Amino acid sequence: MISCPMPVSGYDRVVLGHGSGGRLSAELIQRVFLPALGNDILGALEDQATLPAIAGRIAVTTDAYVVRPIFFPGGDIGSLAVHGTVNDLAVGGAVPLHLTAAFILEEGLLLTDLERIVQSMRHACQACNIHVVAADTKVVERGKGDQIYITTTGVGLVPDGRVLSVHAAQPGDRIILSGTLGDHGIAVLSCREGLEFETKLASDSAPIIKLVEVLLAAAPRTRCMRDPTRGGLSSALHEIAAASGIGVELDESAIPIRDEVRGACEMLGLDPLYVANEGKLVAIVPEDEAQHTLAALRAHPQGQDAAIVGRVLAAPRGLVTLRSRIGGTRIVPLLAGEQLPRIC
Repeated sequence: MISCPMPVSGYDRVVLGHGSGGRLSAELIQRVFLPALGNDILGALEDQATLPAIAGRIAVTTDAYVVRPIFFPGGDIGSLAVHGTVNDLAVGGAVPLHLTAAFILEEGLLLTDLERIVQSMRHACQACNIHVVAADTKVVERGKGDQIYITTTGVGLVPDGRVLSVHAAQPGDRIILSGTLGDHGIAVLSCREGLEFETKLASDSAPIIKLVEVLLAAAPRTRCMRDPTRGGLSSALHEIAAASGIGVELDESAIPIRDEVRGACEMLGLDPLYVANEGKLVAIVPEDEAQHTLAALRAHPQGQDAAIVGRVLAAPRGLVTLRSRIGGTRIVPLLAGEQLPRIC
């Protein structure tokens, strides 16, 4: 006896048929993805996105998001995927234009959770003034994934005359951090492990496009920027130090960290310098532009906790050090393993 598969409205969870490329796939696209992410380009349902010509230098970035849990205080994997991608473009000096997304769904994922995630991506895209122009969906067997993974590619335009590079840091430059460290990583960890603190912790996941524009207007000779995500501030500065052939000295007393994050790190044996952030930037700016830049950042809602946290040295090359509150100095090594798995 031959029977037709139930329509998507008959399911409350993802099934393997949703990844078959057939009727269930089409119904999932029509029910979940197009209502949230649809636009003239994506809605054409071509095998590729045909985009208007762009005059100028194009920036491209690709990333994948595997956070657990998929919903956490201050965000979810959907908004995180948008924010992380546009932020990678923004710290390179690019204006984000387009986004593509691929969804790897595990059999059994609640369709209401998928709808919530895609709607979150929609709101994040609207806030960043971008569109998803191409997308794909695959389904893996139960136990072969972790509910949902999202991969993205972002395309942006770098304005004429804007040149930022991790190879450009120079001795005497100052290191500016746009806000507190560790909010995202500790929020995700506390949610995942069921930890409770007196103050509710929330991720800092947010687009930093406007904050970047404020910084570049105040410091047009900015050398480079990074968003300190995986590996935290330490990894971001190690990348810059290695590429530019310079040393970095941090001032522990100047680094902004929320008391609750500091307390959680002490309790869990974590170093805030390695904890991921999703709505912050670190910038290397010339010394004579540092104070003016700091004032401009602090005048922006996302930069109220900005601080000058260190300086660039001629030597030791490729090394990051920390001047402690009591006057000593220690080496901040590059993270050797995963301090916090599955946080972005």
